[in-house]
Amino acid sequence: MTGRLDGKVAVITGGCSGIGLGTVELFVAQGAKVVAADMQAEKGQMLEKRFPDQVRFAPCDVTHESQVAAAVALAQDAFGGLDILFNNAGMGGAPNGVADMTAEGWDATFALLLRAPVLGMKHALPLMLERGGGSVINTASIAGLQAGFGPLAYSTAKAAVIHMSKCAAAELSPLKIRVNAICPGLIATSIFGASMGLPREVADQMAARVAEVGPKIQPTPKAGLPDDIARAALYLASDDSEFVTGTHIVVDGGITIGGRHAWDRAAPSPLLSAMGISPEQAEQMRAAMVAAQTQAS
Repeated sequence: MTGRLDGKVAVITGGCSGIGLGTVELFVAQGAKVVAADMQAEKGQMLEKRFPDQVRFAPCDVTHESQVAAAVALAQDAFGGLDILFNNAGMGGAPNGVADMTAEGWDATFALLLRAPVLGMKHALPLMLERGGGSVINTASIAGLQAGFGPLAYSTAKAAVIHMSKCAAAELSPLKIRVNAICPGLIATSIFGASMGLPREVADQMAARVAEVGPKIQPTPKAGLPDDIARAALYLASDDSEFVTGTHIVVDGGITIGGRHAWDRAAPSPLLSAMGISPEQAEQMRAAMVAAQTQAS
Protein backbone atom coordinates (compact mmCIF):
# COMPACT_ATOMS: atom_id res chain seq x y z
CA MET A 1 0.00 0.00 0.00
CA THR A 2 1.42 3.39 -1.00
CA GLY A 3 0.50 6.92 -0.04
CA ARG A 4 0.40 6.27 3.72
CA LEU A 5 2.21 9.57 4.35
CA ASP A 6 0.63 11.72 1.64
CA GLY A 7 0.61 15.33 2.76
CA LYS A 8 2.91 14.67 5.72
CA VAL A 9 6.19 16.43 6.49
CA ALA A 10 8.92 14.70 8.48
CA VAL A 11 12.27 15.57 10.04
CA ILE A 12 14.63 12.60 10.32
CA THR A 13 17.90 13.06 12.18
CA GLY A 14 20.80 10.89 11.10
CA GLY A 15 18.96 10.75 7.79
CA CYS A 16 21.87 10.24 5.42
CA SER A 17 22.97 6.72 6.29
CA GLY A 18 21.87 3.48 7.91
CA ILE A 19 18.44 3.41 9.52
CA GLY A 20 17.88 7.09 8.84
CA LEU A 21 18.56 6.78 5.13
CA GLY A 22 16.33 3.73 4.84
CA THR A 23 13.56 5.66 6.54
CA VAL A 24 14.00 8.73 4.34
CA GLU A 25 13.68 6.55 1.26
CA LEU A 26 10.59 4.75 2.55
CA PHE A 27 8.86 7.92 3.74
CA VAL A 28 9.45 9.55 0.35
CA ALA A 29 8.05 6.49 -1.39
CA GLN A 30 4.97 6.81 0.82
CA GLY A 31 4.38 10.44 -0.16
CA ALA A 32 6.08 12.43 2.60
CA LYS A 33 8.25 15.51 2.31
CA VAL A 34 11.39 15.00 4.39
CA VAL A 35 14.10 17.09 6.00
CA ALA A 36 17.16 14.85 6.35
CA ALA A 37 19.24 16.27 9.20
CA ASP A 38 22.77 14.94 9.37
CA MET A 39 26.45 15.84 9.64
CA GLN A 40 27.33 14.16 6.32
CA ALA A 41 26.98 17.07 3.91
CA GLU A 42 28.02 15.23 0.75
CA LYS A 43 25.50 12.47 1.31
CA GLY A 44 22.83 15.03 2.18
CA GLN A 45 23.39 16.89 -1.06
CA MET A 46 23.12 13.61 -2.96
CA LEU A 47 19.78 12.95 -1.29
CA GLU A 48 18.50 16.33 -2.43
CA LYS A 49 19.54 15.51 -6.00
CA ARG A 50 17.84 12.10 -5.85
CA PHE A 51 14.58 13.58 -4.50
CA PRO A 52 14.62 17.24 -5.59
CA ASP A 53 10.97 17.92 -4.73
CA GLN A 54 10.67 15.84 -1.59
CA VAL A 55 13.92 16.05 0.40
CA ARG A 56 15.84 18.95 1.87
CA PHE A 57 19.14 18.47 3.67
CA ALA A 58 19.86 20.23 6.96
CA PRO A 59 23.47 20.22 8.21
CA CYS A 60 22.98 19.17 11.79
CA ASP A 61 24.97 18.05 14.80
CA VAL A 62 22.15 17.19 17.18
CA THR A 63 24.31 17.92 20.23
CA HIS A 64 23.94 21.63 19.29
CA GLU A 65 20.44 22.89 20.03
CA SER A 66 20.65 25.69 17.48
CA GLN A 67 21.25 23.19 14.69
CA VAL A 68 18.32 21.03 15.83
CA ALA A 69 16.12 24.13 15.85
CA ALA A 70 17.32 25.04 12.35
CA ALA A 71 16.52 21.58 10.99
CA VAL A 72 12.99 21.76 12.38
CA ALA A 73 12.56 25.31 11.06
CA LEU A 74 13.56 24.09 7.59
CA ALA A 75 10.53 21.80 7.57
CA GLN A 76 8.34 24.86 8.03
CA ASP A 77 10.23 27.00 5.52
CA ALA A 78 10.56 24.37 2.79
CA PHE A 79 7.37 22.34 3.18
CA GLY A 80 4.97 24.42 5.26
CA GLY A 81 4.91 22.55 8.57
CA LEU A 82 5.82 19.42 10.47
CA ASP A 83 3.90 16.24 11.24
CA ILE A 84 6.58 13.65 12.06
CA LEU A 85 9.85 13.80 13.99
CA PHE A 86 12.14 10.79 13.93
CA ASN A 87 14.91 11.31 16.49
CA ASN A 88 17.32 8.76 15.08
CA ALA A 89 20.82 10.24 15.11
CA GLY A 90 23.25 8.34 17.30
CA MET A 91 26.53 6.57 17.86
CA GLY A 92 27.87 4.04 20.33
CA GLY A 93 29.09 6.71 22.74
CA ALA A 94 31.73 6.26 25.42
CA PRO A 95 33.09 2.70 25.47
CA ASN A 96 34.13 2.91 29.14
CA GLY A 97 32.85 0.71 31.94
CA VAL A 98 32.23 1.73 35.52
CA ALA A 99 35.90 1.55 36.55
CA ASP A 100 37.22 3.88 33.85
CA MET A 101 34.17 6.01 32.97
CA THR A 102 34.90 9.71 32.45
CA ALA A 103 32.50 12.55 33.13
CA GLU A 104 33.18 13.87 29.65
CA GLY A 105 32.39 10.57 27.95
CA TRP A 106 29.22 10.05 29.95
CA ASP A 107 27.96 13.58 29.30
CA ALA A 108 28.76 13.44 25.58
CA THR A 109 26.88 10.16 25.21
CA PHE A 110 23.81 11.50 26.97
CA ALA A 111 23.94 14.76 25.03
CA LEU A 112 23.76 12.81 21.79
CA LEU A 113 21.38 10.01 22.69
CA LEU A 114 19.01 11.55 25.24
CA ARG A 115 19.24 15.33 25.32
CA ALA A 116 19.03 15.68 21.54
CA PRO A 117 15.66 13.87 21.20
CA VAL A 118 14.21 16.00 24.00
CA LEU A 119 15.34 19.20 22.30
CA GLY A 120 14.03 17.89 18.99
CA MET A 121 10.60 17.47 20.55
CA LYS A 122 10.84 20.91 22.15
CA HIS A 123 11.33 22.62 18.80
CA ALA A 124 8.92 20.38 16.90
CA LEU A 125 6.08 20.94 19.36
CA PRO A 126 4.89 24.37 18.13
CA LEU A 127 4.82 23.23 14.50
CA MET A 128 2.95 20.03 15.34
CA LEU A 129 0.41 22.00 17.35
CA GLU A 130 -0.20 24.19 14.31
CA ARG A 131 -0.98 21.02 12.32
CA GLY A 132 -3.36 19.72 14.97
CA GLY A 133 -1.05 16.93 16.17
CA GLY A 134 1.80 14.73 15.08
CA SER A 135 3.99 11.74 15.74
CA VAL A 136 7.38 11.57 17.45
CA ILE A 137 9.51 8.45 17.05
CA ASN A 138 12.66 7.96 19.10
CA THR A 139 15.32 5.39 18.30
CA ALA A 140 16.11 3.42 21.44
CA SER A 141 17.78 -0.02 21.41
CA ILE A 142 17.58 -3.53 22.80
CA ALA A 143 20.61 -2.38 24.79
CA GLY A 144 18.12 -0.30 26.77
CA LEU A 145 16.15 -3.44 27.62
CA GLN A 146 18.85 -5.93 28.58
CA ALA A 147 22.48 -5.84 29.65
CA GLY A 148 25.10 -7.11 27.26
CA PHE A 149 24.10 -5.42 24.02
CA GLY A 150 26.13 -2.22 24.33
CA PRO A 151 28.51 -0.15 26.47
CA LEU A 152 27.40 1.17 29.85
CA ALA A 153 26.67 4.78 28.85
CA TYR A 154 24.95 3.83 25.58
CA SER A 155 22.77 1.19 27.21
CA THR A 156 21.77 3.49 30.07
CA ALA A 157 20.94 6.34 27.70
CA LYS A 158 18.82 4.08 25.51
CA ALA A 159 16.90 2.83 28.56
CA ALA A 160 16.29 6.47 29.40
CA VAL A 161 15.01 7.11 25.86
CA ILE A 162 12.37 4.42 26.36
CA HIS A 163 11.16 5.95 29.61
CA MET A 164 11.47 9.50 28.32
CA SER A 165 9.22 8.55 25.39
CA LYS A 166 6.60 7.27 27.84
CA CYS A 167 6.79 10.42 29.97
CA ALA A 168 6.64 12.68 26.92
CA ALA A 169 3.65 10.72 25.62
CA ALA A 170 1.84 11.36 28.90
CA GLU A 171 2.41 15.08 28.43
CA LEU A 172 1.81 15.38 24.69
CA SER A 173 -0.83 12.78 23.83
CA PRO A 174 -3.68 15.02 25.10
CA LEU A 175 -2.44 17.49 22.46
CA LYS A 176 -2.79 14.77 19.78
CA ILE A 177 0.98 14.28 19.56
CA ARG A 178 1.93 10.63 19.91
CA VAL A 179 5.38 9.64 21.21
CA ASN A 180 6.82 6.16 20.78
CA ALA A 181 10.21 4.45 20.61
CA ILE A 182 11.73 1.73 18.46
CA CYS A 183 14.26 -0.74 19.89
CA PRO A 184 16.37 -2.13 17.04
CA GLY A 185 18.33 -5.33 17.46
CA LEU A 186 21.38 -6.23 15.38
CA ILE A 187 20.89 -4.05 12.30
CA ALA A 188 23.46 -4.12 9.52
CA THR A 189 24.69 -0.52 9.58
CA SER A 190 28.06 1.13 10.04
CA ILE A 191 27.29 2.23 13.62
CA PHE A 192 29.25 -0.67 15.11
CA GLY A 193 32.49 0.18 13.30
CA ALA A 194 32.00 3.93 13.49
CA SER A 195 31.52 3.70 17.25
CA MET A 196 34.95 2.06 17.44
CA GLY A 197 36.50 4.99 15.58
CA LEU A 198 37.07 3.04 12.38
CA PRO A 199 37.14 4.82 8.99
CA ARG A 200 33.82 4.87 7.15
CA GLU A 201 34.97 2.30 4.58
CA VAL A 202 35.99 -0.18 7.28
CA ALA A 203 32.82 0.52 9.25
CA ASP A 204 30.76 -0.30 6.17
CA GLN A 205 32.57 -3.63 5.94
CA MET A 206 31.59 -4.36 9.53
CA ALA A 207 27.97 -3.74 8.55
CA ALA A 208 28.31 -6.52 6.00
CA ARG A 209 29.75 -8.75 8.72
CA VAL A 210 26.77 -8.04 10.98
CA ALA A 211 24.45 -9.00 8.12
CA GLU A 212 26.36 -12.27 7.78
CA VAL A 213 26.51 -13.15 11.48
CA GLY A 214 23.13 -11.86 12.67
CA PRO A 215 20.98 -14.68 11.28
CA LYS A 216 23.15 -17.20 13.14
CA ILE A 217 22.71 -15.73 16.62
CA GLN A 218 18.99 -14.92 16.73
CA PRO A 219 15.79 -16.95 16.28
CA THR A 220 14.78 -15.29 13.01
CA PRO A 221 17.26 -16.50 10.37
CA LYS A 222 17.56 -13.25 8.41
CA ALA A 223 19.78 -10.23 8.67
CA GLY A 224 18.36 -7.17 10.38
CA LEU A 225 18.36 -4.36 7.82
CA PRO A 226 17.60 -0.63 7.95
CA ASP A 227 14.37 -1.32 6.06
CA ASP A 228 13.14 -3.42 8.98
CA ILE A 229 13.34 -0.39 11.26
CA ALA A 230 12.05 1.96 8.56
CA ARG A 231 8.87 -0.09 8.24
CA ALA A 232 8.30 0.12 12.00
CA ALA A 233 8.85 3.88 11.81
CA LEU A 234 6.38 4.10 8.92
CA TYR A 235 3.73 2.41 11.04
CA LEU A 236 4.33 4.81 13.94
CA ALA A 237 4.43 7.82 11.62
CA SER A 238 1.22 6.95 9.78
CA ASP A 239 -2.40 7.16 10.85
CA ASP A 240 -2.38 3.36 11.18
CA SER A 241 -0.98 3.90 14.68
CA GLU A 242 -3.25 6.75 15.74
CA PHE A 243 -4.20 4.82 18.93
CA VAL A 244 -0.59 3.91 19.81
CA THR A 245 1.42 6.11 22.14
CA GLY A 246 3.82 5.84 25.06
CA THR A 247 5.20 2.45 24.09
CA HIS A 248 8.20 0.89 22.37
CA ILE A 249 8.37 -1.58 19.52
CA VAL A 250 11.13 -4.18 19.62
CA VAL A 251 12.44 -5.03 16.14
CA ASP A 252 15.19 -7.54 16.81
CA GLY A 253 14.54 -10.87 15.12
CA GLY A 254 13.73 -12.31 18.53
CA ILE A 255 17.23 -11.97 19.98
CA THR A 256 15.80 -10.72 23.30
CA ILE A 257 13.39 -13.66 23.62
CA GLY A 258 15.88 -15.45 25.83
CA GLY A 259 19.16 -17.32 25.80
CA ARG A 260 20.04 -19.43 22.80
CA HIS A 261 18.81 -22.54 24.57
CA ALA A 262 15.31 -21.00 24.54
CA TRP A 263 15.03 -21.35 20.76
CA ASP A 264 17.85 -23.70 19.68
CA ARG A 265 17.46 -27.25 20.95
CA ALA A 266 21.09 -27.98 20.15
CA ALA A 267 22.24 -25.30 22.60
CA PRO A 268 22.88 -26.31 26.22
CA SER A 269 20.56 -25.01 28.90
CA PRO A 270 22.50 -23.36 31.76
CA LEU A 271 20.26 -25.14 34.27
CA LEU A 272 20.64 -28.57 32.68
CA SER A 273 24.38 -28.01 32.22
CA ALA A 274 24.68 -27.29 35.93
CA MET A 275 22.93 -30.59 36.57
CA GLY A 276 25.29 -32.43 34.21
CA ILE A 277 22.61 -33.11 31.57
CA SER A 278 23.66 -32.64 27.93
CA PRO A 279 21.29 -31.41 25.18
CA GLU A 280 21.20 -34.93 23.77
CA GLN A 281 20.25 -36.41 27.13
CA ALA A 282 17.61 -33.72 27.63
CA GLU A 283 16.09 -34.54 24.25
CA GLN A 284 16.04 -38.25 25.11
CA MET A 285 14.30 -37.47 28.40
CA ARG A 286 11.74 -35.29 26.64
CA ALA A 287 11.03 -37.99 24.04
CA ALA A 288 10.62 -40.60 26.77
CA MET A 289 8.14 -38.39 28.63
CA VAL A 290 6.11 -37.79 25.46
CA ALA A 291 6.06 -41.53 24.74
CA ALA A 292 4.92 -42.29 28.28
CA GLN A 293 2.11 -39.75 28.02
CA THR A 294 1.03 -41.20 24.69
CA GLN A 295 0.87 -44.71 26.13
CA ALA A 296 -1.04 -43.50 29.18
CA SER A 297 -3.69 -41.88 27.01
